[in-house]
Amino acid sequence: MLFNSFEFAIFLPIVFALYWLVPDRYRNPVLLGASWYFYMSWNAKYLGLILCCTVISYTAGRIMDSDGALSKHRKAVLTTAVILCLLILGYFKYFNFLAEILMHIMGLFGAGEVDLMRDILLPVGISFYTFQSIGYMADVYKGRVDAEKNIIDYAAFVSYFPQLVAGPIERTENLLPQIKDRKKFDYDDASYGMKLMVWGFYKKLVIADVMAPYVNCIYNNVHAHSGFDLILGIILHTVQIYCDFSGYSDIARGCSSLFGIKLMKNFDSPFFSKSVSELWRRWHISLTSWFRDYVYIPLGGSRKGALRKDINLLIAFFLSGLWHGNSWHFVLWGTVHGLAQIVESRFKKPLDKLRKSKAGEAFCVFYTDLVFIVALVFFRAPSVPDALYAFRHFFDGIGSGSFFLNRMQLWPSQAVIMLLSVVLLFVFDAVNMKKDVIELIGKKKPLVRYSIYIAMLLIIMLFKASGNAEFVYFQF
Repeated sequence: MLFNSFEFAIFLPIVFALYWLVPDRYRNPVLLGASWYFYMSWNAKYLGLILCCTVISYTAGRIMDSDGALSKHRKAVLTTAVILCLLILGYFKYFNFLAEILMHIMGLFGAGEVDLMRDILLPVGISFYTFQSIGYMADVYKGRVDAEKNIIDYAAFVSYFPQLVAGPIERTENLLPQIKDRKKFDYDDASYGMKLMVWGFYKKLVIADVMAPYVNCIYNNVHAHSGFDLILGIILHTVQIYCDFSGYSDIARGCSSLFGIKLMKNFDSPFFSKSVSELWRRWHISLTSWFRDYVYIPLGGSRKGALRKDINLLIAFFLSGLWHGNSWHFVLWGTVHGLAQIVESRFKKPLDKLRKSKAGEAFCVFYTDLVFIVALVFFRAPSVPDALYAFRHFFDGIGSGSFFLNRMQLWPSQAVIMLLSVVLLFVFDAVNMKKDVIELIGKKKPLVRYSIYIAMLLIIMLFKASGNAEFVYFQF
């Protein structure tokens, strides 16, 4: 079930009404049942994977937080449970990747052609709820939170449908207490949530889905393009993936507000960052902070010298790239970002001095965005050779743009509409860095704010791309 589908438009009001109409003690069972139904709408048999992850992490938490004999072996319990969860994730997400590597090694030793590949369908959201469960177990082990005793409440935490399939990856101390708390309906929270959902749908349907065909045309056959096509492709893809993923996060946060539950902010105007490290504190915040808290810091963080810090940073971003997909181009994408931050750290003093002037600050924003945009070629290209082809041919036939635009039937009026949509996006982000735009609009006179709301809804309906395109991060 997609957020941008007719089914969800029916599903959400029904769950919302049931949740607030039933007595408080039945709300979490309603939430859990709705979340399981939401997930089963893709493939019912994969509900078993969520159940396995839930049971493993719940049981491990109870053992580590108990006074029983096994509690003396808390580290072994944690390690075993984490390995079990990662084995499930690894089989569905990385089996063929590892099989391909093994087949290549066997070929080098003359083992002949051996086909180890399997036809495995990747369950949506498996990376997200697996990491959320692992984070919970690590928090219990470290004593940051007490193990949850109520299995219904805990299962609702793992399966919470607004953020189930594409995050944000929530922290135990933020989401679980909110699920457990007795709540009263708050009109202001619900109203804010609806407005945030509208903004999320605007980013997804009006910008991301409109740009997607042009991005796909270029990247699905990279070798047929050069120069202008490739440059346009990487720029459009950068905006597309930002609007697609941050749009999903806004819809998820807004949807969650309808149930009185506040999810963490996952994007914070990232393209105004003045360094690559700052950008990663503003982009996919839940994943970046997860790797910081559960990988980078446990490895030693920056506490054991500059060299160890660099190694830990590379490991974290190598794994971040691997988390995104079972291909070397994702690994390279993550590694590039790790290396970029290491280079930045070597020039920290001159860069800090540069940022003190407006011109220097603008330059830092420009180079940060440039690094991010160029690195995204590895992320979006189907393979490493395709990415390298794009890098080699960026400036070939730079004047061929009109042919491409005509072939794609992107007329001047459509280009202007697309450009205006992007301008509105960045104006929103620029203002939102200092003040909450949705709250600002809510304080305007009724005629002004309702005119804005109606205009946004009309734009979404008028320029919505045909069909219900999946969100990009469903594949991760």
